[in-house]
Amino acid sequence: MTILSIITVPDPLLKTVSTAVDAVDDDLRAFMDDMLDTMYAAPGIGLAAIQVGKPIRVLVMDLSEDPEAPEPKYYVNPVITWTSEHIAVYNEGCLSVPEQYADIDRPAECKLSYLDYHGKEQKIHATGLLSTCIQHEIDHLNGIVFIDYLSGLKRDIAVRKVRKLARED
Repeated sequence: MTILSIITVPDPLLKTVSTAVDAVDDDLRAFMDDMLDTMYAAPGIGLAAIQVGKPIRVLVMDLSEDPEAPEPKYYVNPVITWTSEHIAVYNEGCLSVPEQYADIDRPAECKLSYLDYHGKEQKIHATGLLSTCIQHEIDHLNGIVFIDYLSGLKRDIAVRKVRKLARED
């Protein structure tokens, strides 16, 4: 178990568009396990590889509410293939923007294709928090942080607060 360092705004690496993974192998699985341990330790419900400094198209997630029964999910090369017209608002936070939250509008549902932990192709139809979290994490893979959806003033305030938190640590 390795806890990785999570980068925070305004680190320019968070603006990097991540590249596809060629194959799901033992090294990638070990990295995804480290990502999951890092996410749990933070604590959080989702983490993109770029948030730990690796610009590859990999996400981990666990939306279970019972810490005794984790339900880890692994998404390699995820692609949203459809989004609903109906919009949902969710008060989002992010491990790369600690202690900052904002209401973000996103499609209420999405369909996703991806490779799982074993490299097998999967397809899902996500709704609710899963849909929001998938879209949030895929944004990271595309160099977008949730505060990018805010006005310039609100975004600048959030970044200043994160910088202040970093100085206090």
